[in-house]
Amino acid sequence: MRTLILGAGGHGRVVLDILLLSQQYEVVGFLDNNASIHGRRIDGIPVLGPIDDQLRLAQQHAAPAAVVAIGDNGVRRGLARRLERGGATLVSAIHPSASVSPNATIGRNVVIAAGAVICAHCQIADSVILNTGCIVDHQSAIGEGCHICPGVRIAGRAVIEPGAFVGIGATVVPRVRIGCEAIVGAGAVVIEDVPPMATVVGVPARVIKASAASEEHAEMLMPT
Repeated sequence: MRTLILGAGGHGRVVLDILLLSQQYEVVGFLDNNASIHGRRIDGIPVLGPIDDQLRLAQQHAAPAAVVAIGDNGVRRGLARRLERGGATLVSAIHPSASVSPNATIGRNVVIAAGAVICAHCQIADSVILNTGCIVDHQSAIGEGCHICPGVRIAGRAVIEPGAFVGIGATVVPRVRIGCEAIVGAGAVVIEDVPPMATVVGVPARVIKASAASEEHAEMLMPT
């Protein structure tokens, strides 16, 4: 399937690498809002124009599929939803070296990088990034638009609410719940639940910043 990558930064290059290695999609071009790179090539793939012009460019280049390769969780999630409403087919980029259990559930617009391990009966929602070498153990649930950074270890039956960011090398013990839009610092060891929109750091992880969850965030909560 002919595919566009939305976002031509570092994460976009990673997605391109994954798609080329998987040999499942023909990458037609990048879209990016940085006008200074329009018309240039990145790793041999042209930057066709701005993201807001996706519908026209998709029709022009007969590329109905897309991957949103933008690191910001909220932007990635919102853009993916908008594209789906516009009729785009969102596809996932799964590195050939990733280990994904056949009974795991993988959503749309998911990026699973090199060496990631997704174990039995995990649920991975739309627009999630599971970065290089992370581990998501059995029966864990990762909510829409989360970013699980390189080297993260998530133990069994953990729940990561939508929009959460789990920093590089962090560890999450079994059955812990990390609230929506929460941030877990690099190297933190999470041994108890993290409130929505809180920032936690350290070993064991402790809250250094807390925010009151809005009604919008309350609607994002995943089932217990």
